[in-house]
Amino acid sequence: MKKSYIVDSTCNDMRIDRWIRNYLGKIPQGLIEKNLRNGKIKLNKKKIKSSYKIKANDKIDLFNFEFKDIIVQKKFKFKPSNEIIRSNENQIIDNNENFIVLNKNSGISVQGGTKSKKNLVDIFTKSEIFRGTKPYSVHRLDKDTSGVFIMAKNRPSAQLLTSLFRLRKVHKTYLAICHGELAKNSGEWNDDLIRYDGHKKIIEKSQTFFKVLDKNSEASLVELKPITGRKHQLRKQLYSIGQPIFGDKKYKLSSTSKGINKNLMLHSYQIRFIINDIKHTYTALLPDYFKKLLKVKRLIFPDSK
Repeated sequence: MKKSYIVDSTCNDMRIDRWIRNYLGKIPQGLIEKNLRNGKIKLNKKKIKSSYKIKANDKIDLFNFEFKDIIVQKKFKFKPSNEIIRSNENQIIDNNENFIVLNKNSGISVQGGTKSKKNLVDIFTKSEIFRGTKPYSVHRLDKDTSGVFIMAKNRPSAQLLTSLFRLRKVHKTYLAICHGELAKNSGEWNDDLIRYDGHKKIIEKSQTFFKVLDKNSEASLVELKPITGRKHQLRKQLYSIGQPIFGDKKYKLSSTSKGINKNLMLHSYQIRFIINDIKHTYTALLPDYFKKLLKVKRLIFPDSK
């Protein structure tokens, strides 16, 4: 028995084992590994490892896949109220025939998961803006990070935008308020960031350009331009130099954990890219809580720059 699936653009750069668990059920990792080794799960007719990252339009074939011992996990769909739909529609910066750009609120995930129920994909699926189609997420933004976020309206646009992000042709600018005073006013961070896949240690190269916009002994307002797109990259890099972002509950020092802010002070401020020789630039206004902390910490954002 053979079953085939085509990878949706919303799953671009997702690990194959995660895709299997998301779309086939709560399958033990050992069972996934076994079927990959035995060639009962193939990607584009080739055997792959569980850590392989799939791409949009990849073809996944299952050959006599052993579904025994599988605990079926029903995928949760968040059912947004009309009020929630309208409040997120009000965050839209641009709405054209191919995609929308919105100023994402902090505290909302892009996609649903076991830990995150309220999410943009389920919300905009119910929006009139996506009538006759569905929202495609084309890049990532942490749940607690606010700011510019893009969702495509059709598959061709999703594929194009996903490619631009993957090829690093989308230029992103973030703003962060971090603890303490940065020693250098500008520069470049090139780090080996560590993450774990189960018990496996993975080291990833990361690169970010930074510029201090204002600072004092208590805090710094930093402009961040990531070149690579590693998970939690900016948060990890600031934490590694001993100056974590205000409100970061994961990457924090014991000396900065007291009176931690409710919101993460990391904002996706601007995104720039070119499609068909047309330049697109989208800027997201700062949240009120971000502006409030700037005032409390006596920092000035030169938004006229």
